Amino acid sequence: MIYPLQAKLYLYFCDMYALTGCSGKLGGAVLNAILNFGLIPADQLVICTSSNPSDPQWDSVKSQGSQVRQSNYDDQPSMQSAFSGVTKLALVSSPRISMDFNNAPHGQGREKHHFAAIDAARKAGVDHVYYLSLAFGSDSKAGVMRAHNRTEAYLYGLKDIKFTVIREGLYNESWPLYFGNYFKLKDDDRKEVVVAGDGPINWTPIRDLGYTTALVVADSSSKYEGKTFNLSAPTATTLAEIAEIVSEVKGTKQIIKLILDTGEEAQPSMADQRDKTLAVEKV
Repeated sequence: MIYPLQAKLYLYFCDMYALTGCSGKLGGAVLNAILNFGLIPADQLVICTSSNPSDPQWDSVKSQGSQVRQSNYDDQPSMQSAFSGVTKLALVSSPRISMDFNNAPHGQGREKHHFAAIDAARKAGVDHVYYLSLAFGSDSKAGVMRAHNRTEAYLYGLKDIKFTVIREGLYNESWPLYFGNYFKLKDDDRKEVVVAGDGPINWTPIRDLGYTTALVVADSSSKYEGKTFNLSAPTATTLAEIAEIVSEVKGTKQIIKLILDTGEEAQPSMADQRDKTLAVEKV
């Protein structure tokens, strides 16, 4: 039997872990991996959510001993309160992608949320922040990377808190997005799909990203402190290859052309004249 005083001393000497974004795909995968594989005791977990902590979706984790606290990116005091007593924070990036639109100036994109969360963690006495970034190339000009790059730079400039940057690979489950959801539309009879490029991508299942991220966060050593690294599957696949695979699975007799977007509107009559046009056939 553990008496109340013993329980308090146990928690005092143990790390407390806060997880954000647990109702999302990546954060949810991290939480599931931690609980399913017993990587961190449930009573050492604090689930930070912008939803109502009393929502039934949290009943299962609370029944296992985890705490659920209110936390909102737009309310720094709420984050500081949620992070109270926490030693390690796994910070999932803000889902409000609209903040990055129109070339948002520094501090006004999603990094505004990230800066606020990191500063709240510092004020709350958090020892280590694990920032879940995105595994695009470091020199990527993609708008989606801007907030991540700014957040990483912010962490590297801090001296009063430990950090680890985990760059998550592109979700395996997100591939339809890069075809304009072409393969999800039953009545779509397009023969051409405009894409931004067709370089190979290390598509990685969300479940695998969640498990590996959980292993890093749960590691009690200092080997990940101050480090930035990528998590992704070992093999890469192009959109052209995916189009071929999906066409085979669907059993459709069609020709799909992937038109590489060169900055001008793609014209069907010009498709065969482009050096960068890729043809994927299913016969």
